[in-house]
Amino acid sequence: MLPSRLNKYHLTTLWKFDAPLELVWKTILDSESWPQWWQGVERVVTLDRGDASGIGARQRYIWKSALPYRLKFVSRVTRVEPMRILEGRVEGDVEGIGCWHFGQDKGLTIVRYEWHVQTTRSWMNVLSLFAKPFFRRSHDALMRAGGQGLAHHLQTCLVAYQTLRT
Repeated sequence: MLPSRLNKYHLTTLWKFDAPLELVWKTILDSESWPQWWQGVERVVTLDRGDASGIGARQRYIWKSALPYRLKFVSRVTRVEPMRILEGRVEGDVEGIGCWHFGQDKGLTIVRYEWHVQTTRSWMNVLSLFAKPFFRRSHDALMRAGGQGLAHHLQTCLVAYQTLRT
């Protein structure tokens, strides 16, 4: 039996944009629009709008990686601090927490995304000993595409992109 930590992922991505914080926040918040500008996001369907602040909102996501597989999961918003934090719990092919952090520094909008999940698909868990580096690279490629796509969508520059190993 493989150690359970092999199917756990703690991935952090940092984007820096030359764009207003409010515009970046609103675009990330509107996840149904992601397939229009984020390569790799095939579909986002809202299942529940949640309360007035967005808490409890649920969306179904389908992601297509560069590798020959798709990830499907439902995310439920658990925390909203406007233009600061957007957090959700995911269940499906991966389970855990995703958290967007927003800020500003020297005129740039800083977005940090933390993805703390574990895979639930049996084939991913069985192959994790060998495939974990490939799954990490696949996530990195999707996040890079997201940063570039968002910059293009907002007609601005992705000033910096960084994957932090945690």
